[in-house]
Order: sequence, then structure tokens, then C-alpha cells
Amino acid sequence: MSTTRHELLHAFDLLLAPERFKDYGPNGLQVEGRTKVRKIVSGVTASRALIEAAIRAEADAIFVHHGLFWRGQDGRVTGWMRQRLGLLLGDDVNLFAYHLPLDAHPELGNNAQLGAHLGLVARPGSAGRFGEQELGFMGARENGEGFASAKALATHVEKALGKAVTLVEGTSRQIRSVAWCTGGAQSYFEAAIAAGADAFITGEISEPQAHYARETGVAFLACGHHATERYGAPAVAGHVAAQLGLAHEFIDIDNPA
Repeated sequence: MSTTRHELLHAFDLLLAPERFKDYGPNGLQVEGRTKVRKIVSGVTASRALIEAAIRAEADAIFVHHGLFWRGQDGRVTGWMRQRLGLLLGDDVNLFAYHLPLDAHPELGNNAQLGAHLGLVARPGSAGRFGEQELGFMGARENGEGFASAKALATHVEKALGKAVTLVEGTSRQIRSVAWCTGGAQSYFEAAIAAGADAFITGEISEPQAHYARETGVAFLACGHHATERYGAPAVAGHVAAQLGLAHEFIDIDNPA
């Protein structure tokens, strides 16, 4: 089966509601390709490696979290930008990118999917959200049990993600209330502390967060930008593909960051 580029864009926009967000770049169709779409390839970032893999997989459209265009970037089409655009335009492949809308979707987004992968459930309603544009999730373990310590939580996360994490322990208290926000959301740590979290999970850490963790007793876990954002794109693209009767393939391009 197939659909049109316009129908696919409409389906993504209807699901993710990008108009609700103040974002760092354009959400939706970033590069226009062929009109008819039969197969979608999803991935985290519109890197050259992903674009090349999608072309080999005979994709008509690529769906990513990190697109090509960001607010304030150099607008010249040279170097790596020329290479990526050249591949997309040369093979007539559509590129769809959704940043904050993909983080925020309550069931299929990066935060919801990371929580599900870690066995965490957000609290209902506004109690389960915190931070700017309510992007952060707040909840607890789905089995109702806490974690004996921040180290126990870190061990659980490392096993689930298959990646070592950076842990700043805070205190030795039991971890019951967990806040999380994927990717480069270290600036949400203060909001997570204010919301009553015992621990905060995100992708990256900057210098101030180690001090906040030690001074407030709230544990901070930096688990990798890529590692925490691997789940939303295939969930959304797979959902829309099934809805429209399209083929879908997730291609994970490894990234140590």
C-alpha cells in the first residue's frame, strides 16, 4: 500500500500537534521528496549514515527526532549539510523531523517510551509533568516498589539501556519518586528537584548538576543523549505506518554521546 506525502504529513501533525510547542527548529516536513510514499525509515538523527542506510532500504520517507535545521545555525549549504541534502534530493526522499513534539507525546514520545522501557509510569494529569512546556515526566516504578538506592536505580537503567551511566548519588535514601526527560535536558534538574523527585534521569550532565545533586540529596543520572532518545521515533513512525498501511523500518545509527 501507499499514501501521499501530504497525507503522511497530516497524520504526523495530527498525532504530534507541533503547533503547541515553542521549538528550536521547524517541525514537520523539512525536505520534500517524492509524492508517493510506501516505506518509512525511522531513526534518531538525520545523519549522513542514516540517510545512506534509508536509501539502501528503499525508503520513500525518513522520520527523525533531530532534523537538519535549527534556529541560529549557519544557513550556507556546504560541507556536511550539502552532503546530507544532496543524498536526500538526489534520491527524492522526504525528511520529516519532530523535536519537542516527539519528546512530549504521552504514549509514543521519547519520554513515555523511555519510561516504559525502564518500567516507570508517570503520575496521571499535571502531577506527572514538570518543567518548561511540561516536557518532563514524573512517576514511579510500575510495580509500586522503590529502588533501594540511587546505585540500584543506576544498575537497573544500565541493564535496560545496555550502556554505562554517569551517577551523582545525592544521598543514600530510597528512590521512590523518579523524574525523567530525555536527551539534553540537564537544565530541567532544578524543576525536578522542586517537583519532589528523589532521582532525575536524562541524557547529559553539565557542571552545575553535580553540585545540585550533592547539595539537595537528589540523585542525577546521565544516561546518554542518543541512548535515551532511541524509542520515540520508531514508536511514532511505526504507529503512523500501521495506520496508513505502510512499511516501516527503524535503523539505529550508534552514537556514544
